[in-house]
This record gives sequence, structure tokens and C-alpha cells, in this order.
Amino acid sequence: MSVDCAYYSRGVREPHEGMTLEEAAAVPRRGGNYVWIELKEPSEQLMAEVSSHFGLHELAVEDAGSAHQRPKVESYDGFDLIVYKTARYDDRNRQVEFGEVDIFIGVGFVIAVRHGAAGDPVRARVRVEQHPELLKVGPAAVVWGILDMVVDDYLPAVEALEREIEDVEQAIFAGHDDLTERIYLLKTEINELYRALHPLLAPLEAMERGEFEADPGLRRYFRDVADHVRHLQDEVIGQRDQLAAALDANLSMVSVRQNEISAQQNAVVKQLTLVATVFLPLTFVTGFFGQNFGWMVRHIDSATAFFATGIGALIVSCIALYVWFKRGGYTTDAQ
Repeated sequence: MSVDCAYYSRGVREPHEGMTLEEAAAVPRRGGNYVWIELKEPSEQLMAEVSSHFGLHELAVEDAGSAHQRPKVESYDGFDLIVYKTARYDDRNRQVEFGEVDIFIGVGFVIAVRHGAAGDPVRARVRVEQHPELLKVGPAAVVWGILDMVVDDYLPAVEALEREIEDVEQAIFAGHDDLTERIYLLKTEINELYRALHPLLAPLEAMERGEFEADPGLRRYFRDVADHVRHLQDEVIGQRDQLAAALDANLSMVSVRQNEISAQQNAVVKQLTLVATVFLPLTFVTGFFGQNFGWMVRHIDSATAFFATGIGALIVSCIALYVWFKRGGYTTDAQ
């Protein structure tokens, strides 16, 4: 848990190092003066303290106190609650980590409550403070700075997922193992990314239409962020379609490999059947003439009789089998 308070007077950050919540609530917050408070994983006690100092509604405080809120904009008496989903790609685990930023904006204050991988507040401050002319407008400029950093962090995540999809496509046609599970997990991440991105458009488009009170100059910056969100959303939609095609291709390749395996197994079984068929009559002939019947003992008493009856029967059996295989087309298949 961390707390960072900054006081801005007419677009310039005042040197109030280590400002507490009590001091932030006590400074003048009118006429272009406001405080920007950053909270990281706040406790219930800290959220209750913030609520008492800035007059926040208990329902809004309850929503912001824990993550897993859907992206939204809600209006209360004296302030608005804006919820953003954040995304960051974890290279080590090869997955997208999602976080949440809950922003209270009212007259003279902006309070950002961050959960999980919710971006870097220092980068957001540096980004906004590079535009002092926007900071003069009021707390809405801070909202733009935070949102701009949130959207910028989406781009590396989208690009990383694109590389993951390309790797999957190459693995599919390289004949690797079944990739259905990996494709399903990627599709789940992309769906979550879409559900985080898409709701950002509604408040941004409302800002473009002038439904929220904002300086015309600042409105152009929100329009730029909205364009980035639309571009990223189109990329994510394209990735979903790409993954659907990859899943179909993977299933087709798995089916082809299974058919090849079945064909190989059928060929082996057929060859074994042919061998067994060849040796069955030969075994019968040799077994028959190997019996010690009296007639055989009395009549097969010379080499001529042996070759005529024993070997001759084997040759006749082989010829009969060959004719049968020829008519049945087995010899052609064996070739």
C-alpha cells in the first residue's frame, strides 16, 4: 500500500513533499487548484479515511476498494467514478496480466486507486506535467494522462499476443503436437483484452461529442486516445478471427495426421493378414504329411514320392494362393 499526494496550482505542481491526506484535503481546491492522489492497493481503513476527507459516496468507495470491477463511468453527487482495466504482458509467464484503475474526479481533486498491474503513476505524472497548459484546465487533464498511459501499455500486450499467434500458426504447419489447448488459452486472453478495451470507447466518444464539460483543447487529446483505442480494438478483433482460423487449421492437421496413422495401421494389418494367409495352408500341408499314417509310411518311401506329394502339395498351395491374391487385387496393393 502506498500514498502519493501532489498539489497543482494553475498548472504547476507546488513543492509539497510528503503531503498527507489531511493536508491534501485542507489546501485550497478552487480556481484551477487541485490535488492528485495516488493509492496502491489501499486498505479499507485508508479508503474510509479518503472518503471522509473528500466526501466520497460509500458505494463508490466500496467499488474502488476491491478490484474486479467492469470498466464504467458513474456519476455521484460532487464527483464521478471512472474505472479502467489495464493490461501488461508478462514475458516470463507468456501471458497478459490485467489490473484496474479506479479514478475519483471532482472539483479540486483526482484520486487514482490502482490494483494489480495497473501501470506506473510516475510515468503518468511525467506525461501530464510535460503539458502545463493542460494542467491549467483542471483535474480532467490528469484523467487524460492516466488513461493515455493505460492505453499505451495495451500496445505491447497486443503485439506480444500477435507474436504468440504467429508462433502457433508456424507450429501447426510444422506438424507439432495438438495445439488446441494453447490456442484456447490465447483466445481466452484476447477475449479478456477485448472486454477491457471496448468499454473505454464509450466515455471517450462521449468526451468527443462534448457530453462532458471539458476544454476544447483537452478534448482533442481525448480524441487522440480514442483513436488509439479503436485501432487496438480492431487489432484484437482481427486476432480473434486469426485464432479461429488457426483453430480450424489445427483441427484439420490433427485429422490429417490421424488419417495417416490409421492408413499406416491398416497397411500393417493388411500385410500381417497376407503373411498369415500364406502360411496357413502351408502349415496345414506340412502338418498333414508329417503324420505317421500307415498308408503314408507304406507309399511315401522314396525321394520321388516325397517330392511328388509333400513338396508338390506346397507348390500347388502357393500357386493357388497367388491366383487368389491376383484375382482379389492384393498383389497390386502390396506393390
